[in-house]
Amino acid sequence: MLMQKLDLDEFLDTIDYALIGIHSPLEGYRLAYFLNKELQLFLSRQKADLDFGNNTQYEIFEWVDAHKFATWHLVSNTCRVEMMAISNDNSLFGLQEQQTTKTYYLIPEYKTVNYFLKIADDAITDAQVQKLLKKIQSIPNVLTTYRVNPSELKSKNNLIFY
Repeated sequence: MLMQKLDLDEFLDTIDYALIGIHSPLEGYRLAYFLNKELQLFLSRQKADLDFGNNTQYEIFEWVDAHKFATWHLVSNTCRVEMMAISNDNSLFGLQEQQTTKTYYLIPEYKTVNYFLKIADDAITDAQVQKLLKKIQSIPNVLTTYRVNPSELKSKNNLIFY
């Protein structure tokens, strides 16, 4: 009898979302407001931020479009954590505490991107994404936007929300 082999890797590597990188100095809530206004979305801040351990939390906004069976996420790419560092400089006063700020990135391959817009929709086309890029680009204080290919990311597992 003939047996068939099922390769699970074929299912695990499927990407069913579009990812847009946004460069903007705006705060997250302001960018979400402008995206809602320009794209007719209803992004709202989640009660809990994304938490990947080591005291890093990334702000996240979400909207579930029940009519189109799509989920939109706006997530910050940077997290700044203030830490107390103890330094020994062999001075008269011995050990001294200094406050330092360390920056972590959700997607370290794109350190210059401020926000990512993830659109989980099986039916989204390249033409629709290009139209979205033009609308987002028209928002004041958005410097640039572009499509990011998630299959090329080493840290694409960080884009799995809930």
